[in-house]
Amino acid sequence: MAASFSGKLLVANPLLEDPNFYRTVVLLFEHGEEGAFGTVLNRPTEEAASEHLPQWSQLIAPPDVVFVGGPVRNEIAVGVGEWESAEEAGEGSLFSGIGFVDLTDPPDAETAPLRVRVFSGYSGWDAGQLEVELAVDSWFVLEPIVGDVFGDPAGLWGRVLQRQPGRLSLYARYPDDISLN
Repeated sequence: MAASFSGKLLVANPLLEDPNFYRTVVLLFEHGEEGAFGTVLNRPTEEAASEHLPQWSQLIAPPDVVFVGGPVRNEIAVGVGEWESAEEAGEGSLFSGIGFVDLTDPPDAETAPLRVRVFSGYSGWDAGQLEVELAVDSWFVLEPIVGDVFGDPAGLWGRVLQRQPGRLSLYARYPDDISLN
């Protein structure tokens, strides 16, 4: 493995037809020799996150919904929060004050994030699996911004691609069904 992509975005190539990842944007939490895992940022449900985690309701970023983080372990809640700085985010820091949130206990007033998103489950890859998918161009590895995590999930895939330089930005306008073009 050449480099770790922890803290980066995986943006699905429009030709990736796996229904779990079609036009998704995944924030990678961890990527190493043993595999990778992260959470899909743009699959909101209609289920209110505050109903499941009332102790966190004041910190849940709009929209107050649970997001589908991926096809693995949908029975667990994964939290991603924003702090003022990477130092405040602590060991779970990913980029620009964005990091993991332990949702098992109520938020601590002194260490709580400014806001949080709640995900059901996560996306995971066994050792070498993501590298194979990258080698066949299933994913684009891109730099995240805070708005990717806490902005409007609708249209996120296209917005992330649109801000890329060169030809990569052209994928943002790739039709849903190429046969209708």
